[in-house]
Amino acid sequence: MRLLEACREAKVARIVYSSSSSVYGDTPVLPKTEAVEPLPRSPYAASKLAGEQYVLAFARGGAVEGVALRYFNVFGPRQDPHSAYAAVIPKFFHAALEGRAAVLYGDGYQTRDFTYVDNVVEANILAATAPAATANGWVVNVGAGTRTTLLGLIDLIGGIAGRELRYVQQPPRAGDVRDSLASLERAERILGYHPRVSLEEGLRHTCAWLADCANAVAGVSAASRQSD
Repeated sequence: MRLLEACREAKVARIVYSSSSSVYGDTPVLPKTEAVEPLPRSPYAASKLAGEQYVLAFARGGAVEGVALRYFNVFGPRQDPHSAYAAVIPKFFHAALEGRAAVLYGDGYQTRDFTYVDNVVEANILAATAPAATANGWVVNVGAGTRTTLLGLIDLIGGIAGRELRYVQQPPRAGDVRDSLASLERAERILGYHPRVSLEEGLRHTCAWLADCANAVAGVSAASRQSD
């Protein structure tokens, strides 16, 4: 609210709000369309939904232009695999590159719409520059429009990393969504958004970045030992 009030007073042209597909909760309807009733299952999801509603209320009230983007499972370079909030893709790649077993929660047949970060960047630029007559006051999905099982992801990551990715299974986590898939009809119609980078291409870019980081760390460690 403070940010929105400040933007209104400063006559900011438009706010593009980063929301999340988590606001849909575990609704069985696929693909997830923006017209589906949100059913958040976590405080994080509830906070995202509240934020987007404030932005859209200001936009519809004419105070400041606003667009809310619901991101679906974003991944790519610079995602920290060590963070407590790390996404599954950097965690899986980190395990593969170190030859460790990944932790898989649930049966592995749950699905996700993994969206490469370059696609998300393009969606943000489109949302910031689309004509107000079409974009203002809307919530819009940003995804790849395809879904992948976690077991399928494990196979893909193992193939790209060049080694089998072993895994150990753990019980499902409370609040996790079973299936996720974005409807992109509104994104295409309102923003002209089309995902350009495929899942496999995005995974290759991510693997290369993580491998470079691992090599850099190894080089620094080796240099430190030699100096000692």
